[in-house]
Amino acid sequence: MNPSSSSARCEGQSPTDDLMDDWLLLSSESAGPLHLEVSREDQDSEDRGKLKSKLVSAWNSVKYGWSLKQKSKFSKSSPVIMFGQSYKLIDQERERFRCSFVTLLWLTYRRGFPQLPGGSLTTDSGWGCVLRTGQMLLAQGLLLHLMPPGDNTQHTLRNFNNTCGLKIPKVVLIWSQNILGRRLSLDLRLFRPMAATHRRVVSWFADNPTAPFGIHKLVELGKSSGKRAGDWYGPSIAAHILRKAVAASTDLPNLVVYVAQDCTIYLEDVKRLCERPPPQSWKSVIILVPVRLGGQELNPSYITCVKKLLTLQCCIGIIGGKPKHSLFFIGFQDDHLLYLDPHYCQPTVDVTKENFPLESFHCKHPRKMSFSRMDPSCTIGFYAKGLKDFESLCTAVNEALSTSAETYPMFIFSDGKSQEEEKGGYTPPNNITYIQRKNERKRVDTSNSMDEFVLL
Repeated sequence: MNPSSSSARCEGQSPTDDLMDDWLLLSSESAGPLHLEVSREDQDSEDRGKLKSKLVSAWNSVKYGWSLKQKSKFSKSSPVIMFGQSYKLIDQERERFRCSFVTLLWLTYRRGFPQLPGGSLTTDSGWGCVLRTGQMLLAQGLLLHLMPPGDNTQHTLRNFNNTCGLKIPKVVLIWSQNILGRRLSLDLRLFRPMAATHRRVVSWFADNPTAPFGIHKLVELGKSSGKRAGDWYGPSIAAHILRKAVAASTDLPNLVVYVAQDCTIYLEDVKRLCERPPPQSWKSVIILVPVRLGGQELNPSYITCVKKLLTLQCCIGIIGGKPKHSLFFIGFQDDHLLYLDPHYCQPTVDVTKENFPLESFHCKHPRKMSFSRMDPSCTIGFYAKGLKDFESLCTAVNEALSTSAETYPMFIFSDGKSQEEEKGGYTPPNNITYIQRKNERKRVDTSNSMDEFVLL
């Protein structure tokens, strides 16, 4: 797909914005070294390409950097829900929320990385936002997976922060083990295992061909779904790419990813993936559910259900966004979604260096947007560490789904196997299925939606 086509444009872009995106994708800076002697005209063209690339980088920095510095207004009278935790934004509770938010991994557009497979692109700016939000959802699941039972990144950091009396801005400095040149105290030495785990997870999402969940690997895995670098990836395709990436990784033998089919989680399929012969325990599982919550716009009937799901501690976020503008939804306050935005283009970080900087992997300011602006096409993620957690997940999610029973549930659990599994194989489609009432069946315009195809 041509990156400059309408399906790859973000909402609100002007024709000038599209032109600048084309400059970035086609700049000579993205090309490899020339092996032939170039003429003066070719050299001039290359210089113009580099200049355009710099202008586009500057434009992206101004366009998204300025918006990132804007702070969303949060009510002090209503709680903020984030990954199943509730925060009142007053006094110490407000600092607890800020501390928890800044620990989240923020994975954004990058520039200057090695060329992507099948082309000469060295940036994903303008087309890779869904892959980045998918990375953020997977990262949240991995941090939960690698933490000790009953613990997670946010709680560990908060307890450590309270013990040492450190202020929030020093959190990233702790992770980078560069505490203003001071010697590590006993508390910091105790925190080192957590810091090492955090740094290891970050390295798995590095922008190089060897990273198991980096942009290079995801683009390579997307080829089997007919995608290539520069194409638009919908939330459903992203879910299957993440499943393949985890399956191909040798770093996570005790974790699997299950992608729901036709808005249905088949319990026998999950059991087949997770069950192991005694005395081994169940594998941990990340469950991804691609859904469509309306036609061209979000059906308001589903908002209460989305809130209920985001309130669950087993929910690890939503790959969603606005039309053609992917965002990672992590919670909500009242009628506004809380999100991380991947659209800020940053330089690539070399994670092979010891104590590589972590500042660019964390966002300081939470942002929010109205539920009414949410694209109906999204993928919801859940995590269960073992069999008991999975059973609790099924109970809690079913209860949350009951709030949309009058409309039709967003998705369902079903005993038995899927039809594709019974046929002995499954090839992920380029579309998703959703349910409509018979008396409301009609052609739906999804041209501005995040998914390219929808099966009614």
